[in-house]
Amino acid sequence: MKTLLSLSIGALLAGSSLLSTSALAATHAPYTHTQFSITESVQPADILVVLVPENAGELRLAGWDRASRNHINRAIEVAGFDGKAGAQLEIVAPVGLSYGRLLLLGTGNPADLTRAKAETMGASLSTWVNGTKAESIHVNSQLIANAADNHRISAALAHGVELRNYRFDRYKSQPEARPSQRYSWQVALATDARSKFEQKQALAQGVFTARELTNLPGSDGYPEAFANYAKTVLEPLGVEVTILGPEEVKALGMGALYGVSQGSHMKAHLLVARWRGHDDAQPIALVGKGNSFDTGGYNLKTQAASILRMHTDKAGGAAVVGAVKALAGQKAPVHVVGVVPLSINMISGDAYLPGDVVTAGDGTTIEVGNTDAEGRLILADGIWYAREHLNARVIADIATLTGAKVGALGSAYSAIFTQDAAIEQSLRQAGELVQERVWPMPLDGYDGIVRSRIADKINTGSPGAQAGAIFLQHFAADTPWVHIDMAGEAFVSSASGIHPEGSTGHGVRLLTEWAKLYQAKQD
Repeated sequence: MKTLLSLSIGALLAGSSLLSTSALAATHAPYTHTQFSITESVQPADILVVLVPENAGELRLAGWDRASRNHINRAIEVAGFDGKAGAQLEIVAPVGLSYGRLLLLGTGNPADLTRAKAETMGASLSTWVNGTKAESIHVNSQLIANAADNHRISAALAHGVELRNYRFDRYKSQPEARPSQRYSWQVALATDARSKFEQKQALAQGVFTARELTNLPGSDGYPEAFANYAKTVLEPLGVEVTILGPEEVKALGMGALYGVSQGSHMKAHLLVARWRGHDDAQPIALVGKGNSFDTGGYNLKTQAASILRMHTDKAGGAAVVGAVKALAGQKAPVHVVGVVPLSINMISGDAYLPGDVVTAGDGTTIEVGNTDAEGRLILADGIWYAREHLNARVIADIATLTGAKVGALGSAYSAIFTQDAAIEQSLRQAGELVQERVWPMPLDGYDGIVRSRIADKINTGSPGAQAGAIFLQHFAADTPWVHIDMAGEAFVSSASGIHPEGSTGHGVRLLTEWAKLYQAKQD
């Protein structure tokens, strides 16, 4: 039976639009303007894309006459197109076909084509399409005979198209037109393919939310605005959202979190977002660093290029919001709670000083060895809150925490610190799946690294990545825990792969897949 199932990208709430430098109001504008439909039949379009397995032999599809087959197969022979994964061959005005352009897109051996490779191919397809004037694209996958591979690859390609087509243009007075093509995806069985497409679209919405939050400038993405934005996009999906204001943060004794923002009139907040997709009493806790702008405090950042990008210091918190949104959108069978301690690290007569002592929620006293090591201060209280007030069974914290991590691993891997083998194994598996890869770093052998002369702990130490992790480990206590240092991965200065220029939304796909994997191992 021929069916057509429409899936509109960006159908969920997009979030906020700038009204002033002091408020961010919610709107219903979509994150992208690209549209998808799923069909089992041939559709008219400006461009036909045919997915071609390696060594497919002579190409012939239903509706192609002899002249069309001869033209297309002659072009394949002359160009040496072999169908290897990612290979492309464009044929302009193919003989006998109504399409203006035909693109042959190689899939290699479909059974071996990974999700990540297919997503990257989708991003490349998007880039190519955006270089044309086409308004409609029909993607024919009928040469992929296995239905499971057919649906899996088509959904991954669509996901790559979608991720690459995101634009952050809310501050442009005359923004360039966003990609607004209509894609129809011809698959083996439309009804069976639909769930895979919907799962990927929910994941993309989570990535878009994280990109949007991370891209917001410091004066618009401040703690309260961040929390309200998250509430706006999460609650319609059935997520329970609680926002603790500065007085509540202070009353709970979270002096580490409160102290970082005390130099600003935009005080600390704590965002808690719970998705009850499973009846487990104890949730999986995701704790993300939400430092909305980082001047460095009185240990002031002095490099202009560095401080310009400090609105991205909330990328860990944005990743947590995005992951909770994705899991809720997928209706994932996971009980997960996102905790985002929100701060803004500013200088004023009220700001905390190097050498000050703050007291965390668990009563630990902390010497502020460096006001620019604020991320671990706010995470300390976030981790404690997840353990003490939410009874988390496992805690994963994520942050753009240290330059030392970038020096050690660059941006190809996030550093992970844990002494739990199950957490490490599942995180590495999730990272490979979505190509947000992680690499384990040691915690042992660094005794005394965060010992303070005057307090229980100090927020500095060397080597820097280990010092941050060991400091945070204390606040997890006996709860299984992992620290993810994603410094260097939150932002790209030019478009690459599935990422347009700007915030990447890194961590959303990693955390989303990890939460599901970890849950499955526990069931």
